Amino acid sequence: MALNAPVLVLKDSLKRESGAKVHQANIQAAKAVADIIRTTLGPRAMLKMILDAAGGIIITNDGNAILREIDIAHPAAKSMIELSRTQDEEVGDGTTSVIVLAGEMLHVAQVFIDKSYHPTVICRAYTKALDDAIAVLDKIAMPVDVNDRASMLGLVKSSIGTKFTGQFGDLIADLAIDATTTAGIDLGQGMREVDIKKYIKVEKVPGGQLEDSRVLKGVMINKDVVAPGKMRRKIVNPRIILLDSPIEYKKGENQTNAELMKEEDWQVLLEMEEEYIKNLCAQILKFKPDLVITEKGLSDLAIHYLSKAGVSAIRRLRKTDNNRIAKACGAVIVNRPEELQESDVGTGAGLFEVKKIGDEFFAFIVDCKDPKACTVLLRGASKDVLNEVERNLQDAMSVARNILKNPKLLPGGGATELTVSATLKQKSSSVEGVEKWPYEAAALAFEAIPRTLAQNCGLNVIRTMTQLQGKHANGENAWVGLDGRSGDIVDMKERKVWDSYSVKAQTFKTAIEAACMLLRIDDIVSGIKKKQAPGASAPKQPQIETEGDADNEQMIPE
Repeated sequence: MALNAPVLVLKDSLKRESGAKVHQANIQAAKAVADIIRTTLGPRAMLKMILDAAGGIIITNDGNAILREIDIAHPAAKSMIELSRTQDEEVGDGTTSVIVLAGEMLHVAQVFIDKSYHPTVICRAYTKALDDAIAVLDKIAMPVDVNDRASMLGLVKSSIGTKFTGQFGDLIADLAIDATTTAGIDLGQGMREVDIKKYIKVEKVPGGQLEDSRVLKGVMINKDVVAPGKMRRKIVNPRIILLDSPIEYKKGENQTNAELMKEEDWQVLLEMEEEYIKNLCAQILKFKPDLVITEKGLSDLAIHYLSKAGVSAIRRLRKTDNNRIAKACGAVIVNRPEELQESDVGTGAGLFEVKKIGDEFFAFIVDCKDPKACTVLLRGASKDVLNEVERNLQDAMSVARNILKNPKLLPGGGATELTVSATLKQKSSSVEGVEKWPYEAAALAFEAIPRTLAQNCGLNVIRTMTQLQGKHANGENAWVGLDGRSGDIVDMKERKVWDSYSVKAQTFKTAIEAACMLLRIDDIVSGIKKKQAPGASAPKQPQIETEGDADNEQMIPE
């Protein structure tokens, strides 16, 4: 029922209304979305079970994964859901925090809307608060050494400690750091770029234990060699050639007619085909490869020539997998076998092996010298568990990537938000004019994150928040926050509860900018055409006179 309740509220509120009523409806919609995922924030978060469109189930506490499955009618609510997706694509974490914070920013604005404050005044105050909040982040941020594995591990662990896989200790954090450091590319000046989507593949194989998961120094693909009996399934230090052209006779583009006058012509035609394939294979075999991989087809005759020469072959590979293999073993993907050069052959792999896992065969190209792409092999009890582990791993890899890009740390456990809130409260006294009150309200809204953490820990919220505010009011220690597991008020440095600077800054920017955008909407107008009532006659279409009609009685008399 929890999922349906906000949806019903939202559907009922979608009526064409103006001014203050629209603001009220938008704020209610935003709050409803925030309330759906509020309980999934923090290490003691609850999980949601979602029935997806295909009829399968998803068990997760990832904000983005939950919201993208929910069907909501209200346009303001849809806009809120979009925030979560933006956050996920940009920094990969903080998808729940951004919704909770944006919802709270709108909630505290409701008082001013009721008092007939102009939305532009509220937005101006919020923008000022955002600038000051980012300045506070810069002030309390702590640099981190990306080469120090222990501090990297602590940061990734604390970022995914709120997830389902937090119970498995260092496992997912280790996998994430190994994968991102393997696939990272140095851009110079201490900058590193990690393309998670392109060069890190996650292969989920049900069965085994989660502890059997590992990062391969190379690539794993769900393929077997084309002729298992004749071709080798294990090659040490293979020479690899990658093609994206077919090794078979080219068929005619569309209809091709061949006129054969006598019986021998047919034989000549077949010999020409065979000669063509033989030449293709000869050009490939000239470079003495051990493994040939093509994205296209491989004819039976080509398989014969390759297996005769002791070469293993894999066909019909995905383009993305081929790119990863090229990055891992140092090969170059070639379009035409005639253009092959020695420099195109990949020699960086230490081992090619085909193994059977469960019912399927997987080809491993591993032990690469300097792989710039890798595969993370995940094992687990069931598909549902594996899907959730993969979502958590994606978040962990995003966090590791963010640190490599911008190596700065902030305190977790709501400490950052409390510090920002306390600083903004102090600054609000120096804000002049009518903007002072919305500015102070924005300062209070930042406390939504530690308050939600306290709620999800099952603590006395008022007592806990009062204690936390007291510790931050005099600005003595910006690192005091809430331990989401035990519910203690502690120094985050001691407990090693960190947050990435990139994620926090992006969360604040996205939440406040989205709140300002929704506040500046003063009308909701439907652009959807109404369905025609059954039995009503269709509107008459304008008649257009054609040439055929021009010859009837209605012609103008001479």
